[in-house]
Amino acid sequence: MVTAAQPRSPSPSPSSTAAGQVTRRVPAVRHLGPNWYACVMGTAIVGTAGAALPGHVAGLRAACTAVWALSLVLLVVLLTARSLHWLHHRDQARAHLLDPSAAPFYGCLSMALLAVGGGALALGRDWIGTPAAVALDTVLFTAGTVIGLAAAVAVPYLMAVRHRVEPGQASPVWLLPLVAPMVSAAVGPLLVPHLPAGQPRETLLLACVAMFGMSLFATLVTLPVVFGRLLTGGPLPLALTPSLFLVLGPLGQSTTAVGKFADVAPGVVPGPYAEGFAVFAVLYGVPVTGFALMWLALAAAHVVRARRAGMRFSMTWWSFTFPVGTCVTGAEALARETGLVVYDGLTVALYVLLVAAWAVAAVHTARGLFSGVLLAGPRPAPGAPRPATARTT
Repeated sequence: MVTAAQPRSPSPSPSSTAAGQVTRRVPAVRHLGPNWYACVMGTAIVGTAGAALPGHVAGLRAACTAVWALSLVLLVVLLTARSLHWLHHRDQARAHLLDPSAAPFYGCLSMALLAVGGGALALGRDWIGTPAAVALDTVLFTAGTVIGLAAAVAVPYLMAVRHRVEPGQASPVWLLPLVAPMVSAAVGPLLVPHLPAGQPRETLLLACVAMFGMSLFATLVTLPVVFGRLLTGGPLPLALTPSLFLVLGPLGQSTTAVGKFADVAPGVVPGPYAEGFAVFAVLYGVPVTGFALMWLALAAAHVVRARRAGMRFSMTWWSFTFPVGTCVTGAEALARETGLVVYDGLTVALYVLLVAAWAVAAVHTARGLFSGVLLAGPRPAPGAPRPATARTT
């Protein structure tokens, strides 16, 4: 029998060799998506929401400051890891941008920067001093706002011209890039008193009001699509069910924002406008909080159903944290503006829910990191053919 000569394997090109070496160098970050910034957001809101709880609990502020410091550390680690991801795995990064289920999570980067920056002034100043806290918040607020405004335009644009989205694919995840400017609107007023009096303060305040309107109207045109999909298309897939809590984000954050406007408006804008902000904080915040509580009950019912049907942990569980945290800060704002004890009670109840949700998500995330499950690539579908190797004889 005559056997054909084995063809020589082509020598790898320098570019492919370099790519393979790079992939082996940092394989852990290849599948690290922008959704991981939700860990930072959820951790930061636990600290900042706890800082304004009614009453005085010994050691609470120190504990909240420690949680904020943890969020700052997580932010630095994730910014580094995501930079490596973009540097060494650009193919995967581009795939995320072109994936309609992953692209909206780019709004999380903005909100992570803003949440940590706002916490610097609310809590971090206790440890690093007010000048350093102002400087840190200024940098993070500026970067987060620019990224958030870009995401609010770029992601819907990509969904319209590059993604292929069916009506049945509508998801609360679509709200993520749209709510980022609302987070800027809510944390921006913290910097107003640190600007020179006069036009600089008024300009920043009114810029925050403009971003409030931008995010609010974008949410109002998107939310009916999401709600309609839920009513006509049936429950979301099990793994995506926790994302229903994302609807609470723009609701709680907008209530928080109008409360912040009312807090800083006196002395910044003329008297009638300052009084108008105070009135608007109540007239807007009360009905929106009512709708948020209704949605919270609806989303919780869906999660209970999904859990009974076998829903397992995934990174979408972090949807239970930041959106609920915005409802805590929104209830705190209403308690300040109305003086009603019922809102103090609502604040405490929601904060207990927030801490419990954060603890569950954090424990499962740590477990998944140590086991390597959360950083592993997607598993092949059952029944998928295995890669085959051919030989010549």
